[in-house]
Parts: sequence; C-alpha cells; structure tokens
Amino acid sequence: MCVVRDMISPKKYAKAAKVLPKGFKTANEFFNYVYNDPDMIWMGQNTNHLHDRDGVMEAMIASVQDNDYCKYPPPEGFPRLKELVMEDLGLGSEYDILITAGATESLYLCANDILEPENNTITCDPGYLIIDNFASRFGDHVKSVPIYNEECGYKLTPELVRENLDKNTKLVSLVDPLNPLGSSYTREERKEFKDIAEDHDIYLLHDITYRDFAHDHQLMAEVCPDHTVTVYSFSKIYGMAGMRIGAVIGVPEIINSIRTIVVNDLGTNLVAQNGAMAAIESKPKWIDRVKNTTRQNQDIIKQAVDQVDGAHIAVYPSDGNMMAIDMIDTGVTPREMADYLIERKIFAREGSYTSKKFGHRYLRVSFSIPTTQVEYFAKCFLEGMEALKGSK
Repeated sequence: MCVVRDMISPKKYAKAAKVLPKGFKTANEFFNYVYNDPDMIWMGQNTNHLHDRDGVMEAMIASVQDNDYCKYPPPEGFPRLKELVMEDLGLGSEYDILITAGATESLYLCANDILEPENNTITCDPGYLIIDNFASRFGDHVKSVPIYNEECGYKLTPELVRENLDKNTKLVSLVDPLNPLGSSYTREERKEFKDIAEDHDIYLLHDITYRDFAHDHQLMAEVCPDHTVTVYSFSKIYGMAGMRIGAVIGVPEIINSIRTIVVNDLGTNLVAQNGAMAAIESKPKWIDRVKNTTRQNQDIIKQAVDQVDGAHIAVYPSDGNMMAIDMIDTGVTPREMADYLIERKIFAREGSYTSKKFGHRYLRVSFSIPTTQVEYFAKCFLEGMEALKGSK
C-alpha cells in the first residue's frame, strides 16, 4: 500500500534578495566559487583581511595540535573568554553573557526570546535584513522604516522610532554602526532611545558588530541596561568570520530567559574560542593599525567615486568597514558594476542584499583589506564606469 504524505511547505519569512552574478544558479554555488578562488579580492561581505601574525591563528593551531577538538567545551563558553569580552566592553558583574556561534545566532536567540506572536519589531531599510527574517518568525510583523535620506542622517532616528511604534512594538533593532551605510549614533540619540525604551517598555537590540571601526561609540547597555540586549561579534574587527563565534550580553534577567531556549547547548566551537581569547588579548597590539589602514582605504575609494559624474558615497566617512556607493545617476546599475568587478576578481555586493526599497541605487563595498587591493578596486571601478557607459 502506498501512503501519500503531504510535503512540508517552505515557511515564508522576510529574506534578503541574493541577486546572483551571471552564470550562477544558486547562492551557494556562487559563494563556493568566490571562496575557492585564491585571487579573489573580498569586498562583498565586510570581512577583515588585515590580520597577520597577531597570535590568533597560532592559538587555534595550538588548540588543534593538542587534539582539543575531541572534547566538548563548556556549554556557555570558556569563563576566561566571557571575562575578556566583558572587559573589552567595559561592563561589570551586573551583566551576564553567553558565547554563541556567531552574532547571527545571538540575533536569532534575542528575537526568539523577546517576541511574542502579537508583537512587532522596528528595523530600518537599508539594514541587516536577517534581523527582519528572525523578527518576522517570532513576532507578528516587522516595520522596516526607510532611512536612505539625508534628513534622518541615513539611520533610524529616535524620531522615526516614535512615529512607528505602537502598543504592540516590543523590539527596536539598532545596528550601530549600520551595515551597509556606516552611519552611527550620537550620545544624545542614545539617551533618547533610552527614554523611548523605558517609557514604552520595549527592548533595544544593539548589534555592535562594527563598533571597533567607529570614531566614537557608546554602548546602549551603559545607558539603558534593563532594556538592552547587546550582540557581539568576532567576525569583523578580529578577522574571524569563518570561525562563527560571537556573544550576547544583557542583565541577568534577560540572559537567564535566553538560556531557556539555547539550541547549541553542547557549546561553541572550542578552536574558535581559543582564537577569540587570543584575539582580545592581542587587540591593543593591532587595533590602531587595522583602524588606520581601514580609514585610509575608504579615502582611496572616495577619491575614485568623486571622479564619476552622478556617483556619491551616501555616508562619508563611514564608521564601519563598509560604505554604499550611490550610482543611481550614473547610467550604470550596481548589478552591472558587480558583474563587471567579479570578472576582474573583485567580489562586491549590489544593494538588494541589504535593502528592499533602495538596493537598486547603490553598490556596497568593504575595505578592511590590504591597501594595494583597494587601489586595484579604485582603478577597476573607474574603468568599469567608462566601459559600461560606453556599451549602452
């Protein structure tokens, strides 16, 4: 007897539009191609390639050579790593922390724990759309506020939050500095967010993945501890994107609640944790070099963009390690430029990955890479503009 079973229906959540270059059928196929090309210049995922012999790689190699990977680590992270993260943030014992498999897992846990089915979340467009995805899974809906304009400074301002919140708003996402624009918040704006959170009993999801690239940064946890969940990443400033390690920090009441829904209860990759401890401990030795090189690199890109009629950088200087090059008035689309660049071994991202409304306007590029590679990008960008305009 043949039993016919219903197929599982795919769940429909907010998802980033992964527009693929010509010749690729799936995102996995494309990223596998990019990953396996040793000559590819990596400007499409905000990764940091400016580390050399900083002790991070050596710590992970030593962990492997000691056969550490045969054992499970402590389920919430090595105590020493937790201490180092808290010291790096300047937060005291009144806060608690869980080590996670990357900031993405932290974001997922926060959305899962905080949101009830009737709740809505306020995010922004452009923004990190995976947060919209998670928030739409666990809450009722997401209010993605358009922020691609000079009036609001290309960021989700306190005024915009007040305009969009209602009695069912429970979570406000603050990616600070913001991917993909590099905009960040003033101390006065952070105080206003504190007042909003306390007045309306809502939570602030403070994603500080790009914090160390900023010229000035303040933690919402310092300003509004009882209503803030902080998401910490080792992917960017520490150059450990492929190791998938991060953390989530909050007051004990919040973290104790998150503990009840942890999926990865056998712990986070211990080789990555050993690298993470070495990364924080060595940070004073390399942080200025990485930041200075990154800022010099964005100046090189700015000089090239300024030579193109109709092109401009939305937020300059960027407080992150990425920027959005607006191309809407150039006659060349970001998709065309991304395709042109990939043929020249440069991986950049057209805007739809980080915006549903404005992705057609800009090319997002990151610049925490060797300066010679940025100079090559600048040359190819100018040549690409000329070639693509000439082909029309």
